[in-house]
Amino acid sequence: MIQISRKQILRTIKEYTLMFLGLLLYSFGWMGIILPAKIVGGGVAGMSMLIYFATGGADGGIPVAYSMFVINGVLLAVAAIIIGIKFSAKTIFAVFALAFTMGLMQNLVPPDLLGLGNDRLLSAILGGALAGLGISICFSQGGSTGGTDIIAMIINKYRNFSYGKIIMTCDFIIIGLSYFIGNEITTVIYSYVLVGVSGYTLDAVLAGNRQSSQILIISKKYEEIAGRIGRDAHRGVTMLDGSGWYTKEPMKVVMVVCRKSETSIIFRIIKECDANAFITVGSVMGVYGEGFETLKK
Repeated sequence: MIQISRKQILRTIKEYTLMFLGLLLYSFGWMGIILPAKIVGGGVAGMSMLIYFATGGADGGIPVAYSMFVINGVLLAVAAIIIGIKFSAKTIFAVFALAFTMGLMQNLVPPDLLGLGNDRLLSAILGGALAGLGISICFSQGGSTGGTDIIAMIINKYRNFSYGKIIMTCDFIIIGLSYFIGNEITTVIYSYVLVGVSGYTLDAVLAGNRQSSQILIISKKYEEIAGRIGRDAHRGVTMLDGSGWYTKEPMKVVMVVCRKSETSIIFRIIKECDANAFITVGSVMGVYGEGFETLKK
């Protein structure tokens, strides 16, 4: 029988609470700043904005929250059928919570609350920064909102393409389509500014979320740490043999390579096992193999 400690329960509550607050901030950026300026972004949010404006916008258009929920739901179902992905509880929670927070903000936030509707450049910058900050908070807690990331996974089932290039292509197409629903070329330009600011904020907050880190851990509790990393963080561990120069004693060095967004999880595990462990962290420019990028020919 699995026993869950009070500490684990409180940590889980904290993670889901932070995820929800991050999604609230993300939704406010879209509904409170970006929508009044009539700017279309990328991803599923951008698709939903296209549908909203194409069906009448403020004069009875399909609410953004409804479209986001349906599109994400379809993508999750298709991905589960095609690639058999087992989505985490946090991803499922984020999809439902995002639809809820988008609907909440669209219904509660007064139109053009900040008075930036006529300043589209400032709306793109501020809205993109808030959206990027909100989604980075969600990502830092292990959450994912699905969207175009799922499309990238499905395509990689059959073709060996970079995830980043697929997502960028999807964003480029979505924003480009906004021109054909009556928007001017300036709308397309501001939309690209929005995507750029949002992506930059996301990377800045997560210190390069899509990059990887190599962590070396020296601790007498190396077995416990290695076991927890494999079980809780779902990352492979390599055990290296070492020797202390001063003490001349043999030791084990735990090496882990993970996404930068996962380092906080690794640090938490190390602290719980051995708060006095010696740790070094280095940025890795390229990681190829299972769980990372596929080596291109």
